[in-house]
Amino acid sequence: MVCITTVEQGSLAEKHGVLPGDRLLTVNGNEINDVLDYRFYLTDRFVTLSLLRGEDPYEISLRKAEHADIGLEFETPLMDRKKTCQNKCVFCFIDQMPKGMRETLYFKDDDERLSFLHGNYVTLTNLTDHDIDRIIRMHLSPINVSVHTTNPELRVKMMKNKRAGEVLKYLSRLADAGILLNCQIVLCRGINDGAELVRSLRELALLRPALQSVSVVPAGLTAHREGLYPLEPFTARECGDVIDLVNAEGEKMLETSGERVFYPSDEFYLSAGRELPPESFYEEFPQLENGVGMLSLFRGEAEDEIERLREENVSLPRERRISVATGQAAYGEILRLARKLESVWPEFHCLVYPIRNDTFGELITVSGLLTGRDLAAQLAGRDLGDVLYFPRSALRSGENDFLCGMLPEELSARIGAPAVPAGGSGAEFVDTLLGVSADRD
Repeated sequence: MVCITTVEQGSLAEKHGVLPGDRLLTVNGNEINDVLDYRFYLTDRFVTLSLLRGEDPYEISLRKAEHADIGLEFETPLMDRKKTCQNKCVFCFIDQMPKGMRETLYFKDDDERLSFLHGNYVTLTNLTDHDIDRIIRMHLSPINVSVHTTNPELRVKMMKNKRAGEVLKYLSRLADAGILLNCQIVLCRGINDGAELVRSLRELALLRPALQSVSVVPAGLTAHREGLYPLEPFTARECGDVIDLVNAEGEKMLETSGERVFYPSDEFYLSAGRELPPESFYEEFPQLENGVGMLSLFRGEAEDEIERLREENVSLPRERRISVATGQAAYGEILRLARKLESVWPEFHCLVYPIRNDTFGELITVSGLLTGRDLAAQLAGRDLGDVLYFPRSALRSGENDFLCGMLPEELSARIGAPAVPAGGSGAEFVDTLLGVSADRD
């Protein structure tokens, strides 16, 4: 049973007399507990809803287009509370969060519904056979799974959850039912790397063709690990070894199945000082949101946009002086792009500033974890040109504040220059820096 908060004006639900505050019990006799139940059972053309108004039950029957909405909104997007993580992983990033960040950043979700709806990763440890049956029955595909290791005993040790090993059986159940899987392995030095990583990749390979991709990413280590499991970062040489191992297994998959499947994250290449693979290496970019192939795609998009603008003889109306702040990981790529733009458009001048992450610690180098306070502290008094561009990914999705709660307007006031978010594709980034129209075919 879920509470209806809004009935869209002119919708089918309104026409049949449904009111805010009514509670939805069933759709076609099926109990509704969350958004997945609701969306799954609402797909039929003919539906009967059982509802409560106060203590009085009533029913309405609707005829509609298949998959069409009927105009109801509920208390939360999930129509239920988010499921929380039951693990205590040795590498958990949230356990390493500094104090004073947004409250929502300290919530650990582990919810298969968010995996299907938004691409979140789940560990499976808080799921039951009933939950797996529902995923299969509703064909909730793909599902993204944080595997980390296929060694049951080691998974229990890493995740500090006695169910962590036994729930690995769910992977084969899902795969056998045709549920597509994207998996990630957060790699911890001396724990699940080396021979254990080889074992994990080869055992996951047995899930093909349901297994779409596996990303291997290094554990993020902040400066706030007091009292936590002792972990050390990979050296540059060890990062190279990880790349070679993962790519060797990927080449085998390419030969046997026609797809690479296994991918090291960009961070391993940057830390090893190695050139990033070309865009073609990443095929359909199945793990882009996990930092796999992101810089290669960005570079390709930017280069294509520069070439397009050159072919169209796009010129800048006047001299343009700007600055860009970026995380240290992307600094080399952004600097290379800035110099390329300056060589093509001599009236364009760009200063690029790598921002050290003092909030989380110097080992955290990604742009998405930059805070307003670090930007303000390190850019104060610097030559910023007419405008400073900072990574849009550093702002909360759908909102306008940094992780520390600072707003861009406050950052602008503190550095004495307009601070504007920039991001999106490489093409969009080029257009933003140059200040040209984004008209593209």
